[in-house]
Amino acid sequence: MLQATNKALKEASPYNAAITREQFLFYEMRTTAKLVSSSLDKGDVVEKIVTENLFQYPTEKSVRRMALACLRRLEAMEDDALVAAIANQPSDVAKQICLYAMMRQYRLVWDFMITVIGEKYQKLDSSFGRVDLNTFFMRLQEQDNWVATWSDSTIAKIRQVLTKTLVENDYLDSTKADHLNPVLISPVLENAIRNDGMTQALPAFNCLP
Repeated sequence: MLQATNKALKEASPYNAAITREQFLFYEMRTTAKLVSSSLDKGDVVEKIVTENLFQYPTEKSVRRMALACLRRLEAMEDDALVAAIANQPSDVAKQICLYAMMRQYRLVWDFMITVIGEKYQKLDSSFGRVDLNTFFMRLQEQDNWVATWSDSTIAKIRQVLTKTLVENDYLDSTKADHLNPVLISPVLENAIRNDGMTQALPAFNCLP
C-alpha cells in the first residue's frame, strides 16, 4: 500500500532526485555535445560513448546511463545552437550553458536557480549559506507530497550537488563560501534564452528579464 502511494506521489510530482546521480557532468556533457554536433544520431552517440568508454567509467552500464542522461539534458534545451555552443565555446561559456541545460531538465534545479539565486541577484543580496538551502527544501516539502517523503540523506546529497554546481560556475568561491559572486551571463546564452522566450530564467544568471 505504501509503495503504491509513493508511486502515485512520484508520478504526480514535477520533482525528482536524479541529480544525486546525474550531477553537473561538464566533461560528459561536452563530450556528448561534440558527438551530437557531428551529426551522429542519438543511438550512435550512445554506442560510441559506451564502446570507447569516453567517460572513463568503471562499468558499461554506468556509461550508458550517464550518456542517456546527458542526451536528455541537451534535448531539454530544445536549441541546437546551444548544444553546439557546449561543444565549441570556451569552457566558462559552455559550463554556463550546461547549467541552463540542467535547469531545463530538472524542475528542482530550475526552481532553486530562479527562486533562490535569481531572487538574491534581483534583491542585490549576495549572502548565501546553508540556511538558504534549508529554507528552499522546507518550502518544497511543504508544497509537494513526493518531496516530503525524501530522506534527510537524499536532501543532504542534493544540497551538496547544488552547492558544487554553483562552485563549478563561479557563483561561489568554494563549498564553504558565504556569499554569491556577481556572475555575468554570456551573450550566447542570453540571446538564446530571449529568442526561446524563456526570460524567466535570466535572473538566475544575474541578468534582468
